[in-house]
Amino acid sequence: MQALILSAGLGTRLKPLTDSLPKVMLPIGGKPLLEHHLEQFRKHGVEEFLINLHHLPEKITEYFGDGSKWGVKIIYKYEPEILGTAGGIKNFENEIKDDFFVVYGDMLTSVDYSKFYEYHQTKTKDFCIGVILIALPGHFCSHPYDSDLGILDKNMRIVSILSKPHKDLPSSYCTLEALYIFNREIFKYIPKGTYCEIDHNLLPEVIKKEAIYGYPLQGRDYIRDIGTVERYKQAQEDLKEIFRNF
Repeated sequence: MQALILSAGLGTRLKPLTDSLPKVMLPIGGKPLLEHHLEQFRKHGVEEFLINLHHLPEKITEYFGDGSKWGVKIIYKYEPEILGTAGGIKNFENEIKDDFFVVYGDMLTSVDYSKFYEYHQTKTKDFCIGVILIALPGHFCSHPYDSDLGILDKNMRIVSILSKPHKDLPSSYCTLEALYIFNREIFKYIPKGTYCEIDHNLLPEVIKKEAIYGYPLQGRDYIRDIGTVERYKQAQEDLKEIFRNF
């Protein structure tokens, strides 16, 4: 398995912290957030990482190099102009071998990637093109009004996506938690060299034709974005208080 960590964002809402660092390099628990990703995936056997770059790319490449210090291989792609989350994936089409993880680099997570992938494998009989980590109300859903929401059928298949923000919440929904497993078939839906977002552009088109399933957060699974100063501070507190052995 390969993991693609989307790391090109400007971190505008985190200024001035991101004036001198990409947001994936902001420290949490004494190490860059991106390093947490490598270590967490490495626990589950992932040894090849694909990382897109834009804002202050040298801060990432100088710290991580080729990944050998962590016992992994890292392949970088620089985007002169940001292509969006799906556009960033498209740039790695020639490097992707089969199924692959995708995670937004500005997320702190302790998700069990082995179980996540096992779930994906159970859905291959349904010819699914991918699975999405989701949070159901009551488990973990810190800001649903500012999150992209999904509507599920009885088999956990995503049947529609409601883009943020929301004035009102539907009676039944899940939040999309920015962690995916896709197979290579996803590339046929992503235009090359064009700005394209996973949640707003790609997924609404894919689910019209292909099966994508939701995978609910399990047990002690945790995921939080650090996209604002307040959420960044909360992630640091969560790491200290909840995930001492992260």
